[in-house]
Amino acid sequence: QVQLVESGGGSVQAGGSLRLSCAAFGYTYSIYCMGWFRQAPGKEREGIATIHTDGTTSYADSVKGRFTISQDNRKNTLYLQMNSLKPEDTAMYYCAADRSSGSWCYDAVRRLDFGYWGQGTQVTVSS
Repeated sequence: QVQLVESGGGSVQAGGSLRLSCAAFGYTYSIYCMGWFRQAPGKEREGIATIHTDGTTSYADSVKGRFTISQDNRKNTLYLQMNSLKPEDTAMYYCAADRSSGSWCYDAVRRLDFGYWGQGTQVTVSS
């Protein structure tokens, strides 16, 4: 089993920045793909950014150039640096992980079938 714990959410004004963290615990050696997803009230969950252990990343068009996903394998921690935040970025942000590797992960921002999910951290952007 793998447990994921997100942190770093909060309230910020438009144009500001936040960095989310996701600490992974358990059988993390089996994880090859991790990602960030978000869900706003009344909307479906959507992929934001994903990363494979080989460093390959994918981003949703809505966050390209503003958000950066990264990982520290020694600390088993995933990050999401969010810059130039907009009110429409307001949502619950979730970390996810999966044992699938390779091509499954390279475009995984379009997927929702990750095997492990965190509880989420709220991000609120005010105008």
